[in-house]
Amino acid sequence: MKERIDVLYIHGGNTFVNDKDYLDYLRTKKVPLGKIVKWNGDNFQDDLGPNFRVTWPRMPLQDNARYRDWKIMFENYLPLLKGKYILVGGSLGGIFLAKYLSENKLSKKPISVYFVCPPFDDTVPGHRLAGNFKLKNDLSLIEENCNKLYFLFSEDDDVVPVSHAEKYRVKLPKAKVAIYKSKNGHFLIKKFPEIVKMIKADALVK
Repeated sequence: MKERIDVLYIHGGNTFVNDKDYLDYLRTKKVPLGKIVKWNGDNFQDDLGPNFRVTWPRMPLQDNARYRDWKIMFENYLPLLKGKYILVGGSLGGIFLAKYLSENKLSKKPISVYFVCPPFDDTVPGHRLAGNFKLKNDLSLIEENCNKLYFLFSEDDDVVPVSHAEKYRVKLPKAKVAIYKSKNGHFLIKKFPEIVKMIKADALVK
């Protein structure tokens, strides 16, 4: 049987400077009924197929996240990735991966890392990047840690401005940056065929 490639997906979340802001967010948060279908849910595994194993860790306190806690959880998973693997981070999960990979040397490189609409800094309208997720100035270790880097943004993203793509491009010149015309705002899509195609292509490279 062909060895499956692990895909570890780190989801997004929110950060708050203080409890007041967090509680205000909870009181005003819009809550839908029924199941929300997203590309990074069951669809992602189905679209990639049986040659991949997608894992979605539930990161601690998603709606009031702290980098310290996410780092501990992430490091619980790293030793389990014994074969070939790919990392994907969406939104806050993207900047989490950027921060972790810029500050920690991996013992084993992933095939590739995908950063989907990650904020770069605190210039996200209506949001504060707290919880110690802020990046340091030197991100060069990210390129040393990874064989391939991809940053994926959407022009109509109403959460993370597409201008953040250029900020990452300046810091990481070896990374490939793709900017889509529309991914229904903050990648609120049911299917993401482009990333599926790219991941499958990465898997073919020996």
